[in-house]
Amino acid sequence: MRSVASSSSISQKGTAAIVGVGPKLGLSIARKLAREGYTVAILSSDLGRLSRFAEEIAREEKAQVFAIRIDCSDPRSIREAFEGVLSLGFVEVLVYNAYNSSSSQPTSITQIPIQSFQRSIAVSSIGPFYCAQQVLPSMVERGRGTILFTGCSASINGTAGYSELCCGKFALRGLSQSLAREYQPQGIHVAHVIIDGIVGQPRGQGRSGVGFEQQRRAGEEGMDPDVLAQTYWQLHIQDRTAWTQEIDLRPT
Repeated sequence: MRSVASSSSISQKGTAAIVGVGPKLGLSIARKLAREGYTVAILSSDLGRLSRFAEEIAREEKAQVFAIRIDCSDPRSIREAFEGVLSLGFVEVLVYNAYNSSSSQPTSITQIPIQSFQRSIAVSSIGPFYCAQQVLPSMVERGRGTILFTGCSASINGTAGYSELCCGKFALRGLSQSLAREYQPQGIHVAHVIIDGIVGQPRGQGRSGVGFEQQRRAGEEGMDPDVLAQTYWQLHIQDRTAWTQEIDLRPT
């Protein structure tokens, strides 16, 4: 199932596919790539919210934006979603930003249902693996492309109560490193971005009032997703003689 919001023709630069688009980082990355002239495909499980994001970006950036539903734990859903993505033309950039929200709360391993653990592992490992499989053949054929994976502190440190999240993110990091070593010689830039902090609201949005002032004083303002999106963009345009494979970003 696909919903389209558009205000211009398909970009000659190609398509940027962002998997896992919510109201913060995913949306900021999508907006940045649209601003830079790409046709943008945004994918998540909530098509209604996604369609509103697509309309917003298309209106503000005068870009072609497609909203496509995806279940990142289901290979069939991924395949069908990327049939829609690939119908737009070649994919120049793939950003995998999805995670299983149920694994974000501390839970004893004895209290985690096996179905929940399996889904979390699937979203963080099978999902990015299969998404990458969909776009790599055309990237190799053209000798260029960028694949960026979003990690977090759980990608490198096991933490009590977060076995679901850590196991999945460890797997994602390993996938990123393996793909980089296999495909970098063929012109494909693969990088892993570790977000070591809480992502907040973009500057200019929700930055006033009592609630915001209390957050600021408590040091809970969060990382600006628009600033983070700029780092993703810089990774994409890096010169291939000095590619970054992994970068960690944290607030002061």
